[in-house]
Amino acid sequence: MAFHDEAVELAHRSALRSIARVVSDTAVPTPPEKALGDIVKQLRNGPAAVLTGAGVSTDSGIPDYRGPRGSLSRHRPMTYQEFRYDPAASHRYWARSFVGWRVMNQARPNRTHFALVELERAGLINGVITQNVDGLHKAAGTHALVPLHGDMETVLCLECGNIEDRKEFDVRLGALNPGYVESLIVSADMVNPDGDVTLDDAAIARFQMVGCTRCGSKLLKPDVVYFGESVPSKRKKAAYSLVDASSSLLVAGSSLAVMSGMRFVLEARKQNKPVAIINGGPGRADTRATTLWRTQVGPAFDELLDALDLS
Repeated sequence: MAFHDEAVELAHRSALRSIARVVSDTAVPTPPEKALGDIVKQLRNGPAAVLTGAGVSTDSGIPDYRGPRGSLSRHRPMTYQEFRYDPAASHRYWARSFVGWRVMNQARPNRTHFALVELERAGLINGVITQNVDGLHKAAGTHALVPLHGDMETVLCLECGNIEDRKEFDVRLGALNPGYVESLIVSADMVNPDGDVTLDDAAIARFQMVGCTRCGSKLLKPDVVYFGESVPSKRKKAAYSLVDASSSLLVAGSSLAVMSGMRFVLEARKQNKPVAIINGGPGRADTRATTLWRTQVGPAFDELLDALDLS
């Protein structure tokens, strides 16, 4: 769609470039045994800050964006500009999210989420910065957590600023759309990392949207950061503080294709702190890593716990 405001159009185009960014191999991975040993030493040398991405949640049934079976191969996320200025786009999002959210809401933390809890309790990490919006780190019990892109627990009115609990919001949607979810066939692998599913035009057309409980506006948005939207300064500051207070940075399950996560690698390296990356595929920061462990995230953390005598 075309936007009437030039600044909005430019922000939308920038978001599309970010979404379309292709991450390719730029560095030779560290040999597996050396990578394991190096990360064990890194963690023992002082608490590390951890930065996680969608690859941490794939074992919970939530697909990543840029993996071999990532959601970008079948679905382009909506930009903030589309959501904010195109009523048809926001209506389409809520129809798809009404179905997808209940599937995502059934997802449970996996071994990587719990491994990070063990590392935090042992004092080997000082907290987690996550780019994920699925709430699984919180559910697993991570104490020092910065949900960089927000989470799906609340809904925000863009007109009056009212915040509503997502479960209560879902009850209201269900009352207005009886039998809607039951009329559709949806499996867990159809859910995108941002919590929605692809629906056909007919299904979207018969979806009914509720209004804000305070002002009645239908311009409601999950309290998460979209492509084309800035990370709130309070969260960004909290994430930088976590990196500042750490002795190193450990990245898990992220290609770091967008700057919202990549900036923390740049900051850690600026401070001459080691940066280890555990990821199944190539990443934007691979050439900046002091240790690059190219492997599946879950098994890697199993090995880390064993090596640290925490299993």
